[in-house]
Amino acid sequence: MSELTKNHNFKGILVCVEGIDGSGKSTQLALLRDWLKSTGQDVLFTEWNSSPLISQTTKLAKKKNLLSPRTFSLLHAVDFADRLKQVIAPALKAGFIVLADRYAYTAFARDVARGVDSSWVRNVYDFAIKPDLAIYFDIDPKTAMERICFNRAPKFYEAGMDLKLSNDPYESYVIFQSRVIKEYKKMVKEYGLVKIDATESIHSKQVKIRKMLKEVLREKGIEV
Repeated sequence: MSELTKNHNFKGILVCVEGIDGSGKSTQLALLRDWLKSTGQDVLFTEWNSSPLISQTTKLAKKKNLLSPRTFSLLHAVDFADRLKQVIAPALKAGFIVLADRYAYTAFARDVARGVDSSWVRNVYDFAIKPDLAIYFDIDPKTAMERICFNRAPKFYEAGMDLKLSNDPYESYVIFQSRVIKEYKKMVKEYGLVKIDATESIHSKQVKIRKMLKEVLREKGIEV
Protein backbone atom coordinates (compact mmCIF):
# COMPACT_ATOMS: atom_id res chain seq x y z
CA MET A 1 0.00 0.00 0.00
CA SER A 2 1.32 3.46 -0.94
CA GLU A 3 2.27 5.78 1.92
CA LEU A 4 0.06 8.40 0.25
CA THR A 5 -3.02 6.36 1.16
CA LYS A 6 -2.08 5.82 4.83
CA ASN A 7 -2.32 8.32 7.66
CA HIS A 8 1.08 9.20 9.14
CA ASN A 9 1.94 8.92 12.83
CA PHE A 10 4.02 12.07 13.18
CA LYS A 11 3.32 14.70 15.82
CA GLY A 12 3.11 17.51 13.28
CA ILE A 13 0.67 18.34 10.50
CA LEU A 14 1.28 18.41 6.77
CA VAL A 15 -0.75 20.76 4.57
CA CYS A 16 -0.25 21.07 0.82
CA VAL A 17 -1.80 23.24 -1.88
CA GLU A 18 -2.12 22.22 -5.51
CA GLY A 19 -3.29 23.80 -8.75
CA ILE A 20 -1.94 25.23 -11.97
CA ASP A 21 0.05 28.48 -12.00
CA GLY A 22 -2.29 31.42 -11.69
CA SER A 23 -4.73 29.61 -9.42
CA GLY A 24 -3.73 31.69 -6.38
CA LYS A 25 -2.53 28.76 -4.25
CA SER A 26 0.79 30.38 -3.30
CA THR A 27 -0.94 33.56 -2.14
CA GLN A 28 -3.30 31.54 0.04
CA LEU A 29 -0.48 29.52 1.55
CA ALA A 30 1.47 32.68 2.37
CA LEU A 31 -1.58 34.14 4.14
CA LEU A 32 -2.05 30.87 6.02
CA ARG A 33 1.60 30.86 7.09
CA ASP A 34 1.40 34.42 8.42
CA TRP A 35 -1.78 33.66 10.34
CA LEU A 36 -0.38 30.49 11.92
CA LYS A 37 2.80 32.29 12.97
CA SER A 38 0.71 35.07 14.52
CA THR A 39 -1.00 32.46 16.70
CA GLY A 40 2.34 31.14 17.95
CA GLN A 41 2.48 27.95 15.90
CA ASP A 42 5.75 26.42 14.71
CA VAL A 43 5.51 26.57 10.92
CA LEU A 44 7.81 25.35 8.16
CA PHE A 45 7.33 26.27 4.49
CA THR A 46 8.61 24.22 1.57
CA GLU A 47 8.04 24.57 -2.15
CA TRP A 48 8.34 22.47 -5.29
CA ASN A 49 11.76 22.09 -6.88
CA SER A 50 13.70 23.80 -4.10
CA SER A 51 16.15 21.16 -2.85
CA PRO A 52 19.76 22.46 -2.71
CA LEU A 53 20.83 19.01 -3.92
CA ILE A 54 19.15 19.11 -7.32
CA SER A 55 17.14 22.28 -7.99
CA GLN A 56 19.97 24.17 -9.73
CA THR A 57 20.56 21.24 -12.06
CA THR A 58 16.88 21.16 -12.92
CA LYS A 59 16.74 24.91 -13.51
CA LEU A 60 19.79 24.79 -15.80
CA ALA A 61 18.36 21.91 -17.82
CA LYS A 62 15.02 23.71 -18.11
CA LYS A 63 16.75 26.89 -19.24
CA LYS A 64 18.42 24.99 -22.07
CA ASN A 65 15.21 23.08 -22.90
CA LEU A 66 17.03 19.76 -22.46
CA LEU A 67 14.46 17.75 -20.54
CA SER A 68 12.45 14.84 -21.84
CA PRO A 69 9.18 14.17 -19.96
CA ARG A 70 10.63 11.22 -18.04
CA THR A 71 13.90 13.01 -17.20
CA PHE A 72 11.83 15.98 -16.01
CA SER A 73 9.84 13.60 -13.82
CA LEU A 74 12.88 11.90 -12.31
CA LEU A 75 14.67 15.16 -11.47
CA HIS A 76 11.62 16.43 -9.61
CA ALA A 77 11.30 13.10 -7.82
CA VAL A 78 14.90 13.35 -6.58
CA ASP A 79 14.23 16.91 -5.43
CA PHE A 80 11.08 15.82 -3.61
CA ALA A 81 12.77 12.82 -1.97
CA ASP A 82 15.60 14.99 -0.65
CA ARG A 83 13.22 17.59 0.80
CA LEU A 84 11.01 14.91 2.32
CA LYS A 85 13.95 13.28 4.11
CA GLN A 86 15.90 16.41 5.06
CA VAL A 87 13.13 18.95 5.71
CA ILE A 88 9.54 17.70 5.78
CA ALA A 89 9.80 14.47 7.82
CA PRO A 90 12.10 15.94 10.53
CA ALA A 91 9.78 18.94 10.92
CA LEU A 92 6.74 16.68 11.25
CA LYS A 93 8.52 14.58 13.85
CA ALA A 94 9.28 17.76 15.80
CA GLY A 95 5.62 18.76 15.76
CA PHE A 96 5.74 21.54 13.17
CA ILE A 97 2.93 22.49 10.83
CA VAL A 98 4.50 21.96 7.41
CA LEU A 99 3.06 24.00 4.55
CA ALA A 100 3.96 22.66 1.10
CA ASP A 101 3.47 24.74 -2.03
CA ARG A 102 2.89 21.76 -4.36
CA TYR A 103 3.40 18.15 -3.38
CA ALA A 104 3.61 14.76 -5.11
CA TYR A 105 0.26 15.44 -6.75
CA THR A 106 1.97 18.04 -8.95
CA ALA A 107 4.03 15.26 -10.51
CA PHE A 108 0.96 13.08 -10.94
CA ALA A 109 -0.74 15.90 -12.84
CA ARG A 110 2.08 17.43 -14.86
CA ASP A 111 4.04 14.30 -15.73
CA VAL A 112 0.99 12.36 -16.85
CA ALA A 113 -0.13 15.40 -18.88
CA ARG A 114 3.27 15.11 -20.60
CA GLY A 115 2.58 11.48 -21.51
CA VAL A 116 4.45 9.70 -18.70
CA ASP A 117 2.68 6.55 -17.50
CA SER A 118 0.37 7.26 -14.57
CA SER A 119 1.21 4.08 -12.63
CA TRP A 120 4.95 4.61 -13.14
CA VAL A 121 4.84 8.14 -11.71
CA ARG A 122 2.80 7.03 -8.72
CA ASN A 123 5.25 4.22 -8.00
CA VAL A 124 8.17 6.67 -8.13
CA TYR A 125 6.51 8.70 -5.34
CA ASP A 126 5.32 5.67 -3.39
CA PHE A 127 7.31 6.82 -0.32
CA ALA A 128 5.53 10.20 0.00
CA ILE A 129 3.88 10.97 3.34
CA LYS A 130 0.11 11.49 3.16
CA PRO A 131 -0.86 15.12 3.89
CA ASP A 132 -3.34 15.86 6.66
CA LEU A 133 -4.94 18.40 4.35
CA ALA A 134 -4.46 18.64 0.58
CA ILE A 135 -6.23 21.49 -1.21
CA TYR A 136 -6.71 21.78 -4.96
CA PHE A 137 -7.44 25.23 -6.41
CA ASP A 138 -9.66 24.69 -9.43
CA ILE A 139 -9.53 27.24 -12.24
CA ASP A 140 -9.98 27.21 -16.01
CA PRO A 141 -6.72 27.60 -17.96
CA LYS A 142 -7.76 30.77 -19.80
CA THR A 143 -8.46 32.62 -16.55
CA ALA A 144 -5.17 31.38 -15.10
CA MET A 145 -3.30 32.54 -18.20
CA GLU A 146 -4.88 36.00 -17.98
CA ARG A 147 -3.67 36.29 -14.38
CA ILE A 148 -0.15 35.17 -15.32
CA CYS A 149 0.09 37.41 -18.37
CA PHE A 150 -0.63 40.45 -16.23
CA ASN A 151 3.02 40.17 -15.11
CA ARG A 152 4.76 37.93 -17.63
CA ALA A 153 4.45 35.59 -20.61
CA PRO A 154 3.95 31.83 -20.09
CA LYS A 155 7.22 29.96 -19.54
CA PHE A 156 8.44 27.26 -21.95
CA TYR A 157 7.62 24.18 -19.85
CA GLU A 158 4.68 25.84 -18.13
CA ALA A 159 3.10 26.23 -21.57
CA GLY A 160 4.00 22.67 -22.57
CA MET A 161 6.06 23.96 -25.49
CA ASP A 162 8.32 20.91 -25.18
CA LEU A 163 5.37 18.80 -26.35
CA LYS A 164 4.97 20.79 -29.59
CA LEU A 165 1.24 21.19 -29.02
CA SER A 166 1.27 24.55 -30.81
CA ASN A 167 3.80 27.12 -32.01
CA ASP A 168 1.81 29.75 -30.11
CA PRO A 169 2.84 29.65 -26.42
CA TYR A 170 -0.54 31.01 -25.32
CA GLU A 171 -2.49 28.39 -27.23
CA SER A 172 -0.05 25.71 -26.07
CA TYR A 173 -0.51 26.83 -22.46
CA VAL A 174 -4.27 26.38 -22.62
CA ILE A 175 -3.98 22.94 -24.25
CA PHE A 176 -1.33 21.67 -21.83
CA GLN A 177 -2.83 23.11 -18.66
CA SER A 178 -6.22 21.68 -19.65
CA ARG A 179 -4.53 18.26 -19.56
CA VAL A 180 -3.01 19.04 -16.16
CA ILE A 181 -6.39 20.10 -14.77
CA LYS A 182 -7.95 16.88 -16.05
CA GLU A 183 -5.44 14.87 -14.00
CA TYR A 184 -6.00 17.02 -10.89
CA LYS A 185 -9.73 16.43 -11.07
CA LYS A 186 -9.15 12.67 -11.09
CA MET A 187 -7.11 13.03 -7.89
CA VAL A 188 -9.92 14.81 -6.02
CA LYS A 189 -11.60 11.44 -5.71
CA GLU A 190 -8.49 9.22 -5.80
CA TYR A 191 -6.60 10.98 -3.00
CA GLY A 192 -9.29 13.05 -1.30
CA LEU A 193 -8.03 16.45 -2.41
CA VAL A 194 -10.33 19.25 -1.25
CA LYS A 195 -11.41 21.29 -4.26
CA ILE A 196 -11.76 25.06 -3.89
CA ASP A 197 -13.06 27.44 -6.55
CA ALA A 198 -9.98 29.53 -7.36
CA THR A 199 -12.11 32.36 -8.74
CA GLU A 200 -13.59 33.16 -5.32
CA SER A 201 -12.27 36.19 -3.44
CA ILE A 202 -8.95 35.91 -1.61
CA HIS A 203 -10.73 36.48 1.70
CA SER A 204 -13.41 33.86 1.05
CA LYS A 205 -10.84 31.21 0.17
CA GLN A 206 -8.70 31.99 3.20
CA VAL A 207 -11.69 31.72 5.54
CA LYS A 208 -12.51 28.26 4.14
CA ILE A 209 -8.91 27.07 4.40
CA ARG A 210 -8.50 28.24 7.99
CA LYS A 211 -11.75 26.53 8.95
CA MET A 212 -10.57 23.24 7.43
CA LEU A 213 -7.16 23.49 9.07
CA LYS A 214 -8.68 24.30 12.47
CA GLU A 215 -10.62 21.03 12.26
CA VAL A 216 -7.42 19.11 11.46
CA LEU A 217 -5.57 20.83 14.31
CA ARG A 218 -8.42 20.12 16.70
CA GLU A 219 -8.10 16.40 15.97
CA LYS A 220 -4.48 16.70 17.17
CA GLY A 221 -5.59 18.57 20.27
CA ILE A 222 -4.39 21.95 19.04
CA GLU A 223 -6.61 25.03 19.32
CA VAL A 224 -5.89 28.22 17.37
